[in-house]
Amino acid sequence: MASPIRHLIEEAVKTSMRDRNKERTSTLRMALSELKKEEIDKRIELSDEDTIKILQRMIKQRKESMSQFRDAGRDELAEKEEFEILILEDFLPEQMSEEEIEILVTETISETAAKEPQDMGKVMGSLKSKIKGNADMGLVSKIVKEKLLS
Repeated sequence: MASPIRHLIEEAVKTSMRDRNKERTSTLRMALSELKKEEIDKRIELSDEDTIKILQRMIKQRKESMSQFRDAGRDELAEKEEFEILILEDFLPEQMSEEEIEILVTETISETAAKEPQDMGKVMGSLKSKIKGNADMGLVSKIVKEKLLS
């Protein structure tokens, strides 16, 4: 059975096609295409967790592109990337706030008895299972680094 998130994306494609929203339809179809590609490549049926990871990877790529377009003065392309990010984020679980992440990082650092930057891998490994796609791991990594350096 396909993941519930994938089903939501498929329904959103139908709705956006009925509404004649070309940009939204295009972005959602691209997401479905990426999910299908992953299923074919790995010969598996994606779980919601897999689907979330793929959507997060797509969002990360768009954020990098958006930054490069802004640096190059190509604001119209940056806005397109930003629009795609907003559409993709609709299908992710509620993201944790920075404060919630900081609390979780502090707890995990004390649980793992981490004291220095070399312990970062141990802390990140423990956090990954606790966060399960509910936060940007780049931000989590930054917070862990700051806490271990202070």
